[in-house]
Amino acid sequence: MELKHYIIRRFLLLIPTLIGVTLLIFAVIQLFSPVERAALYIRDPRQARDLPGIIKKYHLDEPVYVQYYYWLREVLRGNLGYSKSVNMPVLDAILNFFPATIELVLYSAPLIVLLGIKLGVLAAIHKDRAVDHLTRISSIIGWSLPSFWLGILLLAMFYGQLGIFPPERLGTEASVYVNSPNFIRYTKINTIDALLNGQLWIFIDALKHLVLPVTSLTIQIVALIVRIMRSSMLEALNKGYVLAARAKGLEERDVIYKHARKNALIPVFTVTGILLAGMLTGVIITETVFNYKGIGYWAAHAATQLDIPAVLGFALLAGVIFVLTNLIVDILYAYIDPRVRLG
Repeated sequence: MELKHYIIRRFLLLIPTLIGVTLLIFAVIQLFSPVERAALYIRDPRQARDLPGIIKKYHLDEPVYVQYYYWLREVLRGNLGYSKSVNMPVLDAILNFFPATIELVLYSAPLIVLLGIKLGVLAAIHKDRAVDHLTRISSIIGWSLPSFWLGILLLAMFYGQLGIFPPERLGTEASVYVNSPNFIRYTKINTIDALLNGQLWIFIDALKHLVLPVTSLTIQIVALIVRIMRSSMLEALNKGYVLAARAKGLEERDVIYKHARKNALIPVFTVTGILLAGMLTGVIITETVFNYKGIGYWAAHAATQLDIPAVLGFALLAGVIFVLTNLIVDILYAYIDPRVRLG
């Protein structure tokens, strides 16, 4: 019952937090002139011929609180403006590019979390031994490697030298078939849609294109999770409840995995939540190096084109993702540690 009440409280706090996000973004919008702000309400380039009409229709020359009301109303209706960098409404651009990033995270996140926790625990329970030293050195190297350098190195080794694991999302033949009337786009996530359409060859092709970007992300991000998990696990192993469990004669495996690891996961969840939220908002360098056209690729391209509606639409999406991720992390906290529910 306490957990249920805690979750309800967190959901209620979600509303003012999201309103705060919209207020921050709206405050940035106020830095632009009414004519520039009018671009945020255009869904078709032809509407730009009547900017005075748009200014009047959306009350852009009235007090700020009136402007905020009409802007928020349009946002809730899905009108985020027109992205000139890709020649489509911002909402359509998000729906077009975001599934690619979701697919990348879908395959990267489990590897990052499972490997990070597993290697961190191994390093802690074998403190100052070969496994620990090897894990720490690998983590330092992985976290220190520049994203663009690692991506280019992987491309040069596997695609340049061996001719396997190409960049982009799909090969030419698969891309043509996916964009044909014979292929139904259920989710715009290639691997899932391929299975739903019964096209195993497209599923395999999509996996081949995912190998290098997933590997690049995993090598870098798992390094941080390992270091945090190791530190947290070492602290947990020295706690009184662990010493008491050992004194009672419990098997070492039970002490480590049923008692120490569970409590050591709490700080790991915080960092993992932030990292995964950051990945969902686009891993710009990785997506650019591998020409993997996800949400980060689009946001970077929009920024270079001074596509203000697209950049602000991306900022709004990023804010919502981070808020929701924090909510999920808080709920996981409460599930793992009942003391959190009483806070």
